Amino acid sequence: MAAQNCTVSREQLDQCKQKAGRCIDEAQNSLFLLSKDIWSCPELAYEEKKSHDRLVRFFSEEKGWHVEGHYTQETAFRASWGPVGGKEGDDVLNMAFLCEYDALPGIGHACGHNLIAEVGAAAALGLKGVLESMPDCSVRTKVTVLGTPAEEEGGGKVDMILAGAFEGIDVVFMAHPSQEDAPYLPAVAVVDVTAKYYGKAAHASAYPWEGINALDAAVSAYNSLSALRQQLKPDWRVHGIIKHGGVKPNIIPDYTELVFYLRTPKWQDLSTIKAKAEMCFRSAAMATGCRVELEYSKHEYHSILRNTTLDRLYEENGRALGVQFTTDQEVLSSSSGSTDFGNVSFVAPGIHPYFYIGTAALNHTAEYTAAAGAEEAQFYTLRTAKALAMTALDVLLCPELLQRVRDEFAEAKLRFYNASRQSQSVP
Repeated sequence: MAAQNCTVSREQLDQCKQKAGRCIDEAQNSLFLLSKDIWSCPELAYEEKKSHDRLVRFFSEEKGWHVEGHYTQETAFRASWGPVGGKEGDDVLNMAFLCEYDALPGIGHACGHNLIAEVGAAAALGLKGVLESMPDCSVRTKVTVLGTPAEEEGGGKVDMILAGAFEGIDVVFMAHPSQEDAPYLPAVAVVDVTAKYYGKAAHASAYPWEGINALDAAVSAYNSLSALRQQLKPDWRVHGIIKHGGVKPNIIPDYTELVFYLRTPKWQDLSTIKAKAEMCFRSAAMATGCRVELEYSKHEYHSILRNTTLDRLYEENGRALGVQFTTDQEVLSSSSGSTDFGNVSFVAPGIHPYFYIGTAALNHTAEYTAAAGAEEAQFYTLRTAKALAMTALDVLLCPELLQRVRDEFAEAKLRFYNASRQSQSVP
């Protein structure tokens, strides 16, 4: 993506990118050890104390970083370096890299969040290494790393947004492990709901008529939600589990609990799917005589506000490093999972590419857990970090590209809010 008015020549920009790559390569052993340590002690959302402490120690031992542990919440952190370059009093361009490090229950780092943490740390080191060699850089620049807990459940990034952690950040970078390389894959908005049914216990054989069966309510709701799928749009998703179904076959269950995820490509449609699901939950309670309580997650995850300028820059840099991006249109157009990075993408322009780690195993499987901790994943992980650092250099050293990123961000937000208002006005 050609740009005019860069503050350095094309040759100098290429040299800066090569320097970023060398800085990352020089740290590859410590980065792998960081990733392996996180992988070896999988911790659930908001409980990532060892992973948090390991990352804090990593940046505290690196020269020049100012590290704030427990930043805005217990298992979050912020590491910052700079500002450097420009003139005193100039506006500071703050480039942020995000680390995730929570794991899944039972199967550990089956989504590769240890590699997300490594990519964020590595890309930040690469950019810092270049800027240290450019004290006379015309752009006053700061590098920030944010440790963001609880992506798998809860929405740690949303907590941090509300606490002001993203204020003053200009561009945000992170990357997610997958089965292929892609600068962008659609993510869906999501809200999770817990349905709690309260009945009355009784002996299931001696006097069942004295009981009110909460399991019947749960099963009825589950079946109603399954039937509801026929009337949902093809790209909407409703899926869940019966988390608690009773304690003993000869006791009529007086309490059951379901957990469901409701997903739509457009955040505006979450209210519609929530209303439909609620009818299923409440009608099951009415039919069985149970009482139901519905508890929604404290945060809804937005779909990602795409920035094609950043995507194209990342793809160009990735190709220069030998990345073979997928051309499978089914993969590129199909909605994947959900992420609280979607909420971040409405606060600052950002990029959330996906990267291959050397396996065809699917995320959220035991096979992917093993692959995320394997040495083979390191080549792909560090290559991705280099592409992110190179993309950061593009927008940092080419003001025209930065302006394109900002303009597209503003226009995309405007389109989103206009569409939201129109959807709310339709009876």
